Amino acid sequence: MLRRTKIVATLGPASESKEVIDQMIEAGVDVVRLNFSHGSPEEHARRVELVRDRARAHGRPVGVLADMQGPKIRIDRFKEGKVHLNDGEKFTLDVNCDPSIGTRERVGVTYKELPNDVSRGDTLLLDDGRIVLWVDEVVEGQIRCQVVSGGILSNNKGINRQGGGLSASAITDKDREDIKTAAAIKADYVAISFPRSAGDIHRARGLLRAAGGHGDIVAKIERAEAVEELEEIIAATDVVMIARGDLGVEIGDAELPAVQKHIIKLARAMNRVVITATQMMESMIESPIPTRAEVFDVANAVLDGTDAVMLSAETAAGKYPAKAVAAMDRVCRQAEKQPLSLVSDHRLNTRFGRVDEAIAMASMYTANHLGAKAIAALTESGATPQWMSRISSGIPIYALTPHVETRRKVTLYRGVYPVNFKVHTTDHAAANKDAVDELVRRGAVRDGDYVIITKGDLAGVHGGTNAMKIVCVGDMLKPK
Repeated sequence: MLRRTKIVATLGPASESKEVIDQMIEAGVDVVRLNFSHGSPEEHARRVELVRDRARAHGRPVGVLADMQGPKIRIDRFKEGKVHLNDGEKFTLDVNCDPSIGTRERVGVTYKELPNDVSRGDTLLLDDGRIVLWVDEVVEGQIRCQVVSGGILSNNKGINRQGGGLSASAITDKDREDIKTAAAIKADYVAISFPRSAGDIHRARGLLRAAGGHGDIVAKIERAEAVEELEEIIAATDVVMIARGDLGVEIGDAELPAVQKHIIKLARAMNRVVITATQMMESMIESPIPTRAEVFDVANAVLDGTDAVMLSAETAAGKYPAKAVAAMDRVCRQAEKQPLSLVSDHRLNTRFGRVDEAIAMASMYTANHLGAKAIAALTESGATPQWMSRISSGIPIYALTPHVETRRKVTLYRGVYPVNFKVHTTDHAAANKDAVDELVRRGAVRDGDYVIITKGDLAGVHGGTNAMKIVCVGDMLKPK
């Protein structure tokens, strides 16, 4: 059984050798993530080249997601590397403090506008919420706080304001340069960190296109403001990532499950791809097997309809990168066997805006009710199989395209499988037979199976899908 849910794995020191990349591809990775918070442009380019080389050797595409760092709202460094803060103590975040001599009383801040964004009564959360500070007063660049929940605080930890409201721009000067790098390495996806509005997504897309990049944009939902502007952001982007780390800190852990389910449902309803990310199998950084709670977490995301699940430190810095991918693969496959994952009422009461969208929806309805074994979507851009993938179904969708960029892009779409396929004729009967023969060669269908074929006028036009054909394997007449 083909796995429908896709796996995104982050590359890092633990996963940059040829041997480990091979193991991860064999284990089932579909898309690799480059974390631009770490590494040089040269390192990213080298990793991409290696992944694409090994993907070719294994005979299947692997997509590349370039994840921008975004605004760096962090504390500076301590003189001793870390301090222990006790509950009830005073502690100051001081934008004027020397960046390397923090103490138990005060520490510097990288984001110099922070004092303008907070006031007395605010709650600040450091190190993913492990340290909680209550703001007592703000005086001349000093945010004087009381420690509500203390513990060990070390260098360069992140700062969040409970409820959101920090004004830092989503696209920094570093991001602008990194977007150029993403374009140069032909990243299939570029993820924007901490967007607050649709405008951030439009700006990122403009920068990517100006740099010559053709990848899709991923909006990382990790600010409280982004949840409030969710529909506008989803409408502006191509892909949504539920970045549960910072999002959970800003809105509160207890709110996360319901928000995650809402984002997945809304993204699919709006025909957008969705990735569920952060700490999905965190224990596998050190352990060769996941916890039962992590298994439930991944399975629930699959049952809710996520397109992809993502590994972060598990594969970037963990001891068992390939085993983490394999574990995620097992859980996804089992979850996909449940009837709940096959149920869909997607867009039954909605008008379609484009001909190719109408063909995609009609094809899925027909395939589900006819009992088709496969769908062969001859596609230029990948739009038709993307629309098809919004329908929950166990029927595999094969994206047949001559374009390597399209094959890499569809690696993220749930239930869609890229196939290198070039149409050599303008005769529709001959093209249909070639498409079915390709699926037969792959063992996807056999004599007696129904296949749904979608295609355009065979003229290489993007968005030109306008026809659906039902064929029975073995009954097709050979073209004259």
